[in-house]
Amino acid sequence: MSWQQRIDSALSDRRHADTFRRRYPVTHGAGRWLAQGEQRWLNFSSNDYLGLSQHPQIIAAWQQGADRYGTGSGGSGHVTGYSEAHQQFEQGLAAWLGYPRALLFISGFAANQALITALMSKKDRIVADRLSHASLLEAASHSPAQLRRFAHNDSAQLATLLAKPIDGLQLAVTEGIFSMDGDSAPLAEITAVTRAADGWLLVDDAHGIGVCGEEGRGSCSVQQVKPDLLVVTFGKAFGLSGAAVLCSEDVADYLLQFARHLIYSTSMPPAQAVALSQALSIVRSDEGEARRQTLNRHIARFRQGAEQLDMQLTASKSAIQPLIVGENMRALQMAERLRDKGCWLTAIRPPTVPAGTARLRVTLTAAHQTHDIDTLLEVLHAARE
Repeated sequence: MSWQQRIDSALSDRRHADTFRRRYPVTHGAGRWLAQGEQRWLNFSSNDYLGLSQHPQIIAAWQQGADRYGTGSGGSGHVTGYSEAHQQFEQGLAAWLGYPRALLFISGFAANQALITALMSKKDRIVADRLSHASLLEAASHSPAQLRRFAHNDSAQLATLLAKPIDGLQLAVTEGIFSMDGDSAPLAEITAVTRAADGWLLVDDAHGIGVCGEEGRGSCSVQQVKPDLLVVTFGKAFGLSGAAVLCSEDVADYLLQFARHLIYSTSMPPAQAVALSQALSIVRSDEGEARRQTLNRHIARFRQGAEQLDMQLTASKSAIQPLIVGENMRALQMAERLRDKGCWLTAIRPPTVPAGTARLRVTLTAAHQTHDIDTLLEVLHAARE
């Protein structure tokens, strides 16, 4: 088989299974509206949960940061790319979340890959929730450690797997709020069984940070647990991009020596770190709390309306409200009908989700208005018929 034949075969398989992915260039893709040229749709596919991507104070902070530092960092943080803006944001983030240190990464994917690659060795074992994000599972499968998966949110099975003898160390892995199902992990139970097995716990709280808990401190705050390693990302509730690992002083120093994603990548622009500091201030403020309350009202209204219309939703109390459709083609067709009626939703299909669970991934934000939720429910009801 030639290279071209291999590529043609893979693409043909994806098209035949109705799992072929496409990108759509947009004029405006965050906030309440999504636009392509002169057309626009109510946007129910954005992860901008608090509507901060369009916040004038954050935009101004980035502009001020660019005026002061320029548009890029100029190098790895180990060379010239670590600025006082990065340091100030790391310190503010660590203090807010109650950890000694925070280390910034260019993305959540990079942070998860860096952590697992740097920490795990051949004698070790990773026990991960089987619905964990692709960045976690891919890093685990490519690491020298043994990978075992426990049934989704099943702390009893996690305990059973952690109890099996092993020569090395163990790392339990889960998300705080799961990106495709929108449900929450039983973090208190998972923490207890991991501690009992002398393991460490890694929680990726990309979809919880900023959205839930006191001052938006996230899923761990809600369940009053403190994992050994906490990953938070800024492409959701913070309205920006990037990520951070929260950890101890020693782990931070270890990662600075051995995390290749950190050492060999150009760091985020200092102007972005300035904007992130402003976003953190808003997330923690009364305004941030008001936005969380607005989002929670939207979630409650949508779920109540979906229940009345007998829609099959997952058990999610988060901004992620998946409508399970089943067949890939049906999910694609429903997404197309919704766009024809003015609502933009994305059809999520395997391999992102398990086979037979294709869905419309509805995401709600504080930028939506009450009547937007009602419009969505009406359009969803019509699209099913």
